[in-house]
Amino acid sequence: MVNKSDHEIVPVHEILKLKEVNELLESKNLRLENLPKIFESDPQCKKLGAKPGHVIKIHRNDNGNQYLYYRVVVEG
Repeated sequence: MVNKSDHEIVPVHEILKLKEVNELLESKNLRLENLPKIFESDPQCKKLGAKPGHVIKIHRNDNGNQYLYYRVVVEG
C-alpha cells in the first residue's frame, strides 16, 4: 500500500518551533489568529503529530520556484 502523504507531489510540511513562530509573526506584523487555518485532522498534521496552536510551514514548488506558506493548526 502506498502512503499518499509521502508522495512526491505532496509539499513538505514541518512544525515550527515557538521561537520561529514568534519571529515569523513579528516580521510580518501578524497575530496567530491572522494566519490561515489547517485542521488537526489533516493527514499531514496527523503525520507530524501537530496539535491546535502549532504553526505548520509548508514548502511548495511551482515551476522551479519555491514558496513558503504558513498555517495555524485548529481543532477539527
